[in-house]
Amino acid sequence: MKNIAIFASGSGSDMQSVIDATLNGRIDGKVVAVVTNKEGIFAIERAKKHGIDCKTFLLGDYKDNSERDRAIVEYLRPYKIDLIVLAGYLAIVTPTLVDEYKDRIINIHPSLIPNHCGKGMYGLNVHKSVIASGDKLSGCTVHYVDYGADTGKIIEQRQVPVKEGDTPETLQARILEVEHVLLPSVVATLCKNKQ
Repeated sequence: MKNIAIFASGSGSDMQSVIDATLNGRIDGKVVAVVTNKEGIFAIERAKKHGIDCKTFLLGDYKDNSERDRAIVEYLRPYKIDLIVLAGYLAIVTPTLVDEYKDRIINIHPSLIPNHCGKGMYGLNVHKSVIASGDKLSGCTVHYVDYGADTGKIIEQRQVPVKEGDTPETLQARILEVEHVLLPSVVATLCKNKQ
């Protein structure tokens, strides 16, 4: 059984999809730690409900992102983490963390990378960009995390059609439903393959 850490910055619905899949046996792993970069978010409540250790690392408490990531590495060390899942984690991940967990950090992004990704492309910004572009297809991508923003090797993508009259909110809601299927599926495969 693999030890999983999830990083989140919001409601934690993607995180919940992974937790649920560990509890029903679809993922041969256990979420042992949750890292957040914001206080008062629902992801923290989700972690508490499931008895998962959770810690918030506010950027203002550290000199920079790299120093914060050093603190996160120290926090995670006793858990012997096999896989880190960035599930709506809106913070810069530095080489400090990437080097410590090389090829063991994945992220879910709400578009078909390489389209509509990179700096500033998160949340509704992504879906506004998709609609403004006139693209007929969007979706979500799970990829490995490297030193760039959404530049790591793609693991798997799922397509979602952009419908006539879609707003950023309606498109986001439909893609989120697909994220909740794709993310646990990829985590299950990676936990199986990392024996």
